[in-house]
This record gives sequence, C-alpha cells and structure tokens, in this order.
Amino acid sequence: MSGDARKTAEGLAYLSGFGNEHSSQAVPGALPEGRNSPQRAPLGLYAEQLSGTAFTEPRADNRRSWLYRIRPSAAHPAFARAGNGAIRTAPFTQAVPDPNRLRWNPLPEPETGTDFLAGLWTLGGNGDVAQRTGMAVHLYHATASMERVFSDADGELLIVPEHGGLLLRTEFGLLHAEPGHVALIPRGVRFRVELLDERARGYVCENYGAPFRLPDLGPIGANGLANVRDFMAPVAAYEDVEGPVEVVNKFCGNLWTATYDHSPLDVVAWHGNHVPYVYDLRRFNVIGTISYDHPDPSIFTVLTSPSDTPGLAGVDFVVFAPRWLVGEDTFRPPYFHRNVMSEYMGLIEGAYDAKAEGFVPGGGSLHNMMSAHGPDRETFDRASAAELKPQRIDDGLAFMFETRWPVTLTPHAARAEHLQQGYDDVWQGLERHFRPLH
Repeated sequence: MSGDARKTAEGLAYLSGFGNEHSSQAVPGALPEGRNSPQRAPLGLYAEQLSGTAFTEPRADNRRSWLYRIRPSAAHPAFARAGNGAIRTAPFTQAVPDPNRLRWNPLPEPETGTDFLAGLWTLGGNGDVAQRTGMAVHLYHATASMERVFSDADGELLIVPEHGGLLLRTEFGLLHAEPGHVALIPRGVRFRVELLDERARGYVCENYGAPFRLPDLGPIGANGLANVRDFMAPVAAYEDVEGPVEVVNKFCGNLWTATYDHSPLDVVAWHGNHVPYVYDLRRFNVIGTISYDHPDPSIFTVLTSPSDTPGLAGVDFVVFAPRWLVGEDTFRPPYFHRNVMSEYMGLIEGAYDAKAEGFVPGGGSLHNMMSAHGPDRETFDRASAAELKPQRIDDGLAFMFETRWPVTLTPHAARAEHLQQGYDDVWQGLERHFRPLH
C-alpha cells in the first residue's frame, strides 16, 4: 500500500510490559492530558475507546484502550459478505471429534500472490464463537504482503511464525515478528501483515475466550516462566492515506469486506492495555527438576486463557524452549501419558526430543483428550539406556496449544494430502519387557 507511515523512532521501537497501562504518541501533543475524551481532542483528532472486555469486568481483567485518530472507526461504508477461503470457525459441526492420534506435514506451497489472510487454513477447533468460548487452530502460508487490512471480531490471534519474518502494521504501531517470536493481535484490532522474506509460514491460535494472560506462579514464587518485562508493545505509528482501502472483518465465522476511502491505521496516539504485543520465546525462563522425575508440562506455560473453572484453561500456549536436563534416574523425554486436555503441537525449528522422525518444522500433531501418546519407540529405547549426564536441549523449539475441549477437525484437514498416514506406527515395536520376580 502506498502512503506515509510515520513512527517516533528510526526502525522498530517498543514499550515493555504485559497487561499494563501503556501510552504512546507519534506526534507530540497528540495525547490529551488528564482526560480520555475531552470536548476537543488535541490536533483535531477523534477520541475513541476500543474495549476488549465488558465495561464492568473486574479491574484486573479489564482490557481497553483509548485511540486518538484522524477519522473515527464509525466512518465507513456497509460491509458485504466475502468468501471465507479455507477459514472455518466454531462451532465445528461438519465432523465428529476424532480420538485418533493425527499428524500433518507442513502446508503445501501456495499460489503466487497469496497473502496472510488468503493463506489461512483452519485445522479445527472447539467451543462456540457466538458464546465466546473455545479456540481454533489455523496455519498460514503466504507469498505476498497484504494490501488490505484485517480485523477479527471473533477473538484474539496468537501468531507463531515458523518460516519468514513478519511486519505487522497495526492501529497501535509496528510489530516485527521473526521465527522464534509470537505476536498477539487483540480482538477487534485492525492490522496488515507484510512479509520480510519471499514467503512466510506458521501457526495461529484464535482464542474466542478470555484474553491471554500470564499464568499464576503459585509455589514457583514471584519469578520464572515468561517475564512481564519481555512482552513488547508497539510505539504509535500512523498512516495518513487517502484513497480506496479494502478492510476485511471476521464476524461470527464469516468474512465481510468494505472499501474505505482512507486507511483505518490512522491512530496518532493511544493509551490503554488492550494492545498488540510480541514476545521472544527464547526469553522464556524454563523451570524444571534439579533432582529426579519429570515435572508436568504445565511448567512450560507462556500464556493462559482462563475459563470458569479455576486451573482449567480454555487454551494454554506452551513452549518447549532450550533448557538443561539434569534429572537423576529419570526418563528425561516427555513421558507416556493420557490427558484430560487436548494438545495440538507444532515445531518452529530443529527437532523435538520425544520424536525421532516425522515431526518436522511447519508440521503439527493432534492428540485429543485421553488419547495415549508419548515418545516413539526409537526415543524410548535411546532414553532408557542413556548415560544420565547433564544434557543441554538447544536444537529445537516446539510449542503446544492445549485446550480443555476436544479439537474437532475441519473436513479439509481430515482429508488433507499432507495428513500423514500410519502415524500410529511410531509406537509399534514397543516390546514387552515385563519379567516377574517369581
């Protein structure tokens, strides 16, 4: 898109903090002093509140931001239905939940000119978007920057790049997300995705429920896991663009489009806590055993979307970051287990220490609730006989979207050519070793 994108500093600068009140202005004097909505906003701007939660939610949970923009968001024509492409939304009723363990290769190459939105491909999900419960798992594969602008009224988008850097131009400013980072776009925030490489590929968690937040630390104490200071919000930047701009809105599962006569990314100043952010997964402070046994994978939780049941998340975002393994007399890879939670796992780079082969960057696996899974036979044999010296795991970066409900597949995910056949075979050959003493 042509136009003048202005920012307060050369390159990309960020404000630190997560879930806290922030403010930023691209032009001195654009933020009003002491009032959210003065009779006349400074510099001829319009004051507008963007609420990500209900007005009356508790202060600790409340998300909202005040935007000071060239034109109010209300100044737009009617929206019309557009094609949904490969995007699907809860409730997922076109198939029944599948208890089988499933694994996919990366998405196939898209056509030339496919932007982020056109390259979104829904694997499945759960809940009901109209009831603001549940989540969806999407993947993306793009070969072109977006010219249009997108917003999602259905939920927030957690973007996990696996290949190719992204420049996210949002109403609040610029975010730069490379593989190894995650970027969050809050519900309703307009943005455009520009590619920093020839193509980009990755994963998206669409969270219909309560906004992601940092998990409570409990007995861990005040420090550990993801640190507040490592979440970065953008510095204000705005587009003062006159001319036709396509704006796409996702609403109750469908895409709607309108042509504005100006760019909606025209926020000159803002303050609040309903803001986009980026986080470097390599900054995650891993907690683990320094004696024996294997703690539950909940210790790898970066973000959580709480539900109405304490401790039972609508969705957790978990990362298996570089770490040391030092447990004595311990089977160190992830153990065999069945879980009340459902797990979609993806790989950003390298290899995952519970799988010898077949689980590759850009691919993913789904283990729905109570499906038995764990290390494959080769990994089990190797880890069972390994000499237990301190071991550094730094050749892979994997993550998991973990949810309280089963993930129901879309028909195109269930029939995809890149769905691996024979995934169950990785557990074949786990021999009987039982030898009774008498």
